[in-house]
Amino acid sequence: EQLARGDVRDAIEKLDTQGHVHEIVDRDERLAEVAREYARKPEGTLVVSPDNQSRIDINEAIHRTLQSVGQVDHSEHRMRTLVARQEITSADRLWAGQYELGNVLRYTRGSKAHGIEAGEYARVERVNEKDNRVTVKRENGEEVSYDPRRLHGVTLYRATQRAFSEGDRVQFTAPNRERHIANRELGTIEKIDDSGNLRLRLDSGRSVAFNVKENPHLDYGYAVTSHSSQGQTADRVLVHVDTERAGEKLVHRRLAYVAISRGRYDAQIYTNNRADLAQGLERDVSHRSATAIKPSRESVSPAREIKPSSAQSKVREHKQAESHSISR
Repeated sequence: EQLARGDVRDAIEKLDTQGHVHEIVDRDERLAEVAREYARKPEGTLVVSPDNQSRIDINEAIHRTLQSVGQVDHSEHRMRTLVARQEITSADRLWAGQYELGNVLRYTRGSKAHGIEAGEYARVERVNEKDNRVTVKRENGEEVSYDPRRLHGVTLYRATQRAFSEGDRVQFTAPNRERHIANRELGTIEKIDDSGNLRLRLDSGRSVAFNVKENPHLDYGYAVTSHSSQGQTADRVLVHVDTERAGEKLVHRRLAYVAISRGRYDAQIYTNNRADLAQGLERDVSHRSATAIKPSRESVSPAREIKPSSAQSKVREHKQAESHSISR
């Protein structure tokens, strides 16, 4: 209630006196502690961190910790996945200089003029800043050059590697209409093999199977950014706030409310500096437009509750009853 009224300092001080604020100066030690706390009670727990890099690092730390305590299989399968370049704005996409060699582009709308189908992917081969032209290679090997100001509905990705194991929590980072999967939908890996074949049990209880080459929009589902957490709730939330690294663009009053209010019954905050925490979270960004505050339909899925899922326990039961490799 205090956070909803904007009484951030009083709310943080109250949480601190109750033992809910943990100051750990060393970043690696802080992330390791977040991972250990998550592993202590993973069901119904959501981790929120303001920036994408810390989200990635926390996810990796939790994956390793769950392996060490036997909740996730030690056998790993490295998969090529696509991570959206979240720093790129709609205005940035108009200029060739913002594109990087090797970036993967997805054309939501397609282009009749260039023969690009809606939903098609292509890889950036060359960038000509002077003439503002981008040259991409389509999946059929054909190269196409164009002025990015002429095409709309283009999303930029970086290709990366993720080491997934049976028992890992994962989230979809783009919708899959054919399989009726929403953006940010969560699930648990039941089966996986080196060819990229996956079988997931979604939190909704539905089971889906696919090859990651067909749907590379997949990531660990333990930690999310504060922006992506909007619309999600959990029994408890672990909030990571690095007052030095995240900066004032990400550490502010809205973060305090959005992140901490994700937890219905418990909220734990992990920070590098207890003294600077309240000051940073008191920062008011209400002068920004309301559209910047509200999640877009494309980036955030409808409200979703993170329940104490039975999916992970079902995975452990399957692991005991079956071999953990997919029959080929």
